[in-house]
Amino acid sequence: MSVALNGVPVKEEIEKVMPPEDILAKKPVVMVECFQNIPCDPCAASCPFGAILPFEDINDLPAVDYDKCTGCGICVTSCPGLAIFVLDMNYSDEEALIKLPYEMLPLPQKGEMVSGLDREGHKVAEVKVDKVTKTKNKTYLISIVVPKELALIIRNIRVEDKTNG
Repeated sequence: MSVALNGVPVKEEIEKVMPPEDILAKKPVVMVECFQNIPCDPCAASCPFGAILPFEDINDLPAVDYDKCTGCGICVTSCPGLAIFVLDMNYSDEEALIKLPYEMLPLPQKGEMVSGLDREGHKVAEVKVDKVTKTKNKTYLISIVVPKELALIIRNIRVEDKTNG
C-alpha cells in the first residue's frame, strides 16, 4: 500500500491522480483520490457521461476520461469513501472552486466563511461557501471558493457550531 500509514496519501500518489494541467486550464473536472483496491464502483455507475470508466474488476481503482468529464459532481456524492472532488481552476483569476462531499452537522450556509482543511484535517485558510446542494442521498455537495494556490491542498471544511458557543 502506498498511502502513508496514517491514511493520508503521499505526494506521489496525489500526483498520479491529478487531472492533466491542460484539462484543468479549460474546465471543471473531477479528481479521484481513491487509493485502495476495494470492491466499490458507484462512481462509475453514477456518471451519466461515462467519464469514470467502467471497471474491469470491482476492485480496480477509478480511471477518468477527462474529455468526457463535465465537472457536474454527481460522482462526488455517490462515493462512499468521500474521495472524489471537482476542481474548477477557472472560477476567477485568483480563486478556484472546489465541490466536495459533506456529511457533517452543522451544515454550512451559502456565503458563510468556514475553515478549509487539508487532507490531515489541519486548518489551511478561511474559505467561502458558494453553494450547498442537497442530493438524493445523505451527502451534500458543498462548493467552496479558495485561493488557487490552495485548490490542490484543501479537501474538507469545518463549520463552527454557533449554537454551542
